[in-house]
Amino acid sequence: MIKNFLNSKPVAASPPTLEGQPLQQDSAQKALHHNYCRKNKILMEWYLDKTSRIPFPIYSSYDIRDAGFKVANVDANIFPAGFNNICSADKEYAVEVLASYINKHYGSGIQRIMLVTEEHTNNPYYWENVNAIRSMLEDSGRKVLIALPRDSKQTIKVQSVSGVEFEVGSAYNDAPAVKAFRPQLIISNNDFSESYDEWAVQVREPMNPPRELGWYQRKKSLYFEYYNKMVREFAELGGLDPFQLSVRTEKFEGFDLEKDETVKVLAFRVDKFIKELQDEYKSRGIDHRPNVFIKNNSGTYGLAVIQVGSGEDVLQWNYKSRKKMKAAKGGKEIEDVILQEGILSRVQADGAVAEPVIYMVGNQPIGGFLRSHPEKSNIDSLNSPGAVYKRICVSDLNVALEGSPLANVYAWSSRLGLLAIGLEAQAMNVEFKGFRTGGEEPLRV
Repeated sequence: MIKNFLNSKPVAASPPTLEGQPLQQDSAQKALHHNYCRKNKILMEWYLDKTSRIPFPIYSSYDIRDAGFKVANVDANIFPAGFNNICSADKEYAVEVLASYINKHYGSGIQRIMLVTEEHTNNPYYWENVNAIRSMLEDSGRKVLIALPRDSKQTIKVQSVSGVEFEVGSAYNDAPAVKAFRPQLIISNNDFSESYDEWAVQVREPMNPPRELGWYQRKKSLYFEYYNKMVREFAELGGLDPFQLSVRTEKFEGFDLEKDETVKVLAFRVDKFIKELQDEYKSRGIDHRPNVFIKNNSGTYGLAVIQVGSGEDVLQWNYKSRKKMKAAKGGKEIEDVILQEGILSRVQADGAVAEPVIYMVGNQPIGGFLRSHPEKSNIDSLNSPGAVYKRICVSDLNVALEGSPLANVYAWSSRLGLLAIGLEAQAMNVEFKGFRTGGEEPLRV
């Protein structure tokens, strides 16, 4: 099973709009944008100083929820697919940023890159994404070999949805194509839900993003701990209310649906979590009943994610709900979950509720797409079958609120996410082999 957006043909998007009447929460967006502009020099210097001192991945993406009263990212992907959904104008800029990142952090002598992919050999939309990454790397002046992290003497032929054909072989060092190519850098587009230990022990080249940031050991709870920490630091510097950028998240360990006592404890924690959110919303004059998402702490592809409005909802989970909370990529068992504040979305695309997904190359936002779902409400998860994915250019985000460019608001949420990934990697003792730290000046703000 793969990411739903890989099965959807991207089309151009109309500029996003905001749903309904202002909830008194428009003031949050305006306040965020006003403070960003007023303190842009200080905030950007702070951000560039942070990224000059920590390694960070070559690319990443962030799911943003915009409730009006807060704007926060609710998921961060270190091995994003969907680069085929980036609009052409933004791809041109991405090539510049990609070249700058490689030159700055690995040296201009890096000319041969092995792109290690997922094993979605029968999914043409995934290979469209791979082709987009390959094209950006080649346009930056590099040669690219596409390979799979498995030991095989045979190559396979795959085809993207646009008809581009690939011959893909093993990424092992003794594979003929690898020996002939002699890669200098590995870029991974495999999210490593499996550890691929046998392949990893024989890898000699630097790898970015590192395998050790893969879902076989990465935890969402650690990412959001650092994301909210960066929000607090950023808010203090920028004169902002951290509530407007944060997403409350708690870890729940020992998740086991076969044990009634565990389910009861989870239900209790949900009620407590919702009550705390409700009290905070009420103190701020926000007329919205909170909901909670329970998510696999090591989850990807939108699997093992379920929304609840009370502890009773957990106690009443039927067979289908319980089965959903046992589904993880590769058949892995779910050991712990997170409880996360459900942030409603007021963004729309063609009359359907939507959310922006922002892509970064290095430390710079380079574009994204809108994920919308005509059958979902504004409190639902949109990363589910039936979702529609539409290209957006950064300039498309500048039109939704007069005096409050959304590109500015969404980009800063993504930048804070990138810092969180860097700190997360440090806490996990993940090495970015061969990476040279040092600041990158933005090619555009």
